[in-house]
Amino acid sequence: MSAQTVLVIDDERDIRELLTITLGRMDLQVEAVGTVTEARRALGERSYDLCFTDMRLPDGTGHEVIELIAATHPDMPVAMITAYGNVDAAVNALKAGAFDFVSKPVDIQMLRRLVRTALQLAEERKSGAAAATGAAGRLVGDSQAMQQVRATITKLARNQAPVYIAGESGVGKELVARLIHEQGPRASGPFVPVNCGAIPSELMESEFFGHKKGSFTGASSDKEGLFQAAHGGTLFLDEVAELPLHMQVKLLRAIQEKAVRPIGAREEVPVDVRILSATHKDLARLVEQGQFRQDLFYRINVIELRVPPLRERRGDVPQLAAFILRSLAAKSGGAPGRLRPDAQQALEDYDFPGNVRELENILERAMAMCEGDTIDAVDLMLPQRPLRQQEPLDPAHGGMHAPQTGSPAAAQPPAAHVGPGSGVPLDDYISNLERTAIIKALEESRYNKTAAAKKLGITFRALRYKLKKLGID
Repeated sequence: MSAQTVLVIDDERDIRELLTITLGRMDLQVEAVGTVTEARRALGERSYDLCFTDMRLPDGTGHEVIELIAATHPDMPVAMITAYGNVDAAVNALKAGAFDFVSKPVDIQMLRRLVRTALQLAEERKSGAAAATGAAGRLVGDSQAMQQVRATITKLARNQAPVYIAGESGVGKELVARLIHEQGPRASGPFVPVNCGAIPSELMESEFFGHKKGSFTGASSDKEGLFQAAHGGTLFLDEVAELPLHMQVKLLRAIQEKAVRPIGAREEVPVDVRILSATHKDLARLVEQGQFRQDLFYRINVIELRVPPLRERRGDVPQLAAFILRSLAAKSGGAPGRLRPDAQQALEDYDFPGNVRELENILERAMAMCEGDTIDAVDLMLPQRPLRQQEPLDPAHGGMHAPQTGSPAAAQPPAAHVGPGSGVPLDDYISNLERTAIIKALEESRYNKTAAAKKLGITFRALRYKLKKLGID
């Protein structure tokens, strides 16, 4: 097997010699040049397994080299060499397609770790393109928006930059994070997701960084934290906006220093993790309000990836519904459900405030209530919300839609109390409406369930399901 090759582009002779010696000791074949012109010649003559390029060169910039490699050698990882503290240049390099960056003066241990990760990525790109395509196939939808998301995931998987995944609840932010992990060089390492809003504040430090035996009451043994558990892989911080300020400070230090100190330990433990984060909240606004640290925001938001809500890719609904119905059938062992035309139209007209997660819940409920495996519109039991096609576009609100004045939609005040900031979860709101309607129908039919089901316009089987679900005796 021939030695793997590295191209080093830097106009400083000392840096070229340092990298040549260090990489040579890793059994790598190194070619070093000092200008963009020499780099173009070298890249035109052969392909390399890895490239390091300085940001400033006598006859051009490292960005030119990155763009050239992206166009002519898309499978070649390239790392930018930047001056210490030049964060803007590093961020721009990552956005241009660089795998990672190295700050001067060069840390040899960090350099070696970067090289091992990059070369592993190069090998996986050569052999795993089909696997990556299959993984992305789980992100269902052929709309332009989803094609763009998949293309961005492929690009982000190539580097090690922290990624902030923005999007409403239920759009599939964790799935996007998993795909970035699975298509990158850390795929063989652990993917550790953590819901920051589900950890009690007093336990956060122990959960994230671990603790030593006897460090506090109840610490009966050493415990590994989430950072150590994700070593060599990816740590996904879901709902990162829920972190209290005191934990934000500790998290920032752990990310900057790439080390954590377990509670009760005297020394820090090095950790090698890639940070992906997500929240359905407006993180930039929380920074303005002083509820989220600005320095942490910039650290985790090197690159932002927005996942569009389902209402912005309405054409994907039939494909998503078919995928979900096949998945439900695989779990139950039955035949996949089939949507009648009226049911499919109802789904395409619905706004889906809960996005893909809500679609999954609607279809699972419909399969439990429909006759056979055919789903009618009535089986979907969609909430009585205004249809998108009946609402005018309100450009003053960023493309959101508002009901027409005097329309039935505008005459539904309860719907205005559902949503972010209302304090009433959507599922609870819907359940209360259903409970009220069922109890009223039962009272009017003197508790004859068959008559009540007919009055409600649902099957007797559906009524029994709802009585059990809502706890109505």
